[in-house]
Amino acid sequence: MDIAIKTVIGLVAFIHCYILWFEMFAWETRGPKVFRHFPKDLFAPTKNLAANQGLYNGFLAAGLIWTFFIENSEWQTNVALFFLGCVAVAGIYGTLTASKKIFFVQALPAIIGILLVIIK
Repeated sequence: MDIAIKTVIGLVAFIHCYILWFEMFAWETRGPKVFRHFPKDLFAPTKNLAANQGLYNGFLAAGLIWTFFIENSEWQTNVALFFLGCVAVAGIYGTLTASKKIFFVQALPAIIGILLVIIK
């Protein structure tokens, strides 16, 4: 895998590891600082929902990290495209339903990764 592709995949995986940590372990402490428009009294009751979302982000990160250990280039490409595609779709959905910022943090890096893998 090219260094540029590995770098982008690593960045996307890192972002999703951060999201896992944030949503699973820092929802009530860091959450109100990040989501200022969300009423503060709703962070505690939504803690389990956020943790569930964080777990799914961890699965995305795990899938992306897995690509670093796949030796067969065709299989590696397919797995990378699948998980980058999942991240891109989630990012686009988040952009449309929650915040435009999500596009730049989540969807755009995944889309760049997809393009790099395709043109490789």
